[in-house]
Amino acid sequence: MSPLNLLLVALLAGVASAFSPSAGVARQSTQLQEAFLGIGEDTFANQPDLLKGEAEYKQYMNQVKEDNMLNRKYNVIRRVRELDLLQATIDAGVLAKLEKNGLDLATVEKLLPLAEEYGLLSLAANNQQLLVNGVAPLLIEGAPFLLPVVAGALEAGPSAFYLAAAVSGGLEVYFLANDVSVPLVGLPAGLVAGLLLVPLTVASAVAGTALSSLKK
Repeated sequence: MSPLNLLLVALLAGVASAFSPSAGVARQSTQLQEAFLGIGEDTFANQPDLLKGEAEYKQYMNQVKEDNMLNRKYNVIRRVRELDLLQATIDAGVLAKLEKNGLDLATVEKLLPLAEEYGLLSLAANNQQLLVNGVAPLLIEGAPFLLPVVAGALEAGPSAFYLAAAVSGGLEVYFLANDVSVPLVGLPAGLVAGLLLVPLTVASAVAGTALSSLKK
């Protein structure tokens, strides 16, 4: 090997050794990591309770303030009493018209095992928070206006529910097909109105089908 090649090899070896960490530095870095971070520590146990997930955060908020917005539940029984919905239901003749369409207590008792078989009761039990704080306020607060409408639909029979499903579903299709936007906001009307129209379409169609089957 020529002297020039030997000199080049020596220079490369020197540069490589200059940029490689020494054993002492590597050992010191490992000791610092063990001192401050620890080896094999349970990070879940060492972090604050409010950072351990939704359930832990809710428990933490209950400790800070018992009546907090995160864990507050809509008081269904109190609002039903305040709005006197039971008497309003009787006055609207909803119960009598349901029985006229074939839905009485005996029928409800027969439907409960079927609902459990299809997992509907379990689904409701697993989504209590959503039902109590999301669905219940809409139904209960709107009940004074909805009860006369429902009573009229029950008087007309399943055809009224089919008509409601057709109207709400057709309106949603129209919004989507024509790319209608909400004035001043600019959001798609099909998306915004769909939050109401799609559940209304499904509920009306299911109600019409159910009443039709009860009359047979």
